Amino acid sequence: MISTSSARLTSDVLLRPAAPEDAPGLARAYARSREHLRRWEPDREEAFFTLAGQAERLRDLLAEQSAGRVMPWVMVRLPDEAAAEPDVVGTITLTGIVLGPWRSANVGYWVDAGQVRRGLASAALRAVCVAADAELGLHRLQAGTLLDNVASQRTLTSCGFTPYGVAENYLHINGAWRDHRLFQKILNGRRPGEPVG
Repeated sequence: MISTSSARLTSDVLLRPAAPEDAPGLARAYARSREHLRRWEPDREEAFFTLAGQAERLRDLLAEQSAGRVMPWVMVRLPDEAAAEPDVVGTITLTGIVLGPWRSANVGYWVDAGQVRRGLASAALRAVCVAADAELGLHRLQAGTLLDNVASQRTLTSCGFTPYGVAENYLHINGAWRDHRLFQKILNGRRPGEPVG
């Protein structure tokens, strides 16, 4: 299951499907935002922040994409004359894609520490909802946030997600099992496998 959707999020940031050549940009972005992301993410080995670590992670993600279980996108700041290549400033990924009668996936995203409060997460989430519906044929997306991640909860609700419960000890984040508030968005009322439109 592969989406080809790209979308301009702002005048200088593009959302596009992840590719193997994104490993250097991802390594730089994760290293830059390491402290910013620490409280929201699982514990990371040092190798995660290296070019080799991101190249391996991308290989695994793209293999899962080819199997129809994952769809990863990157947010890239478009280069100007001073930059040799686009700079990764965030990601958004559908994981746990299940078809059949469920047609659902989990969505997760992050934005570079230097790019917060620009509306990138909301714009990317809206674009991914469109792709999940129109290209991937999904019925529903779900997401979870730490209970105190008010910014991410605002992003989700502004994009039409509704809270539907709290999962205790849901994910191991920043050194401990953490409770999460769960959100969902129903994308359409089509029958499973029914063509879009």
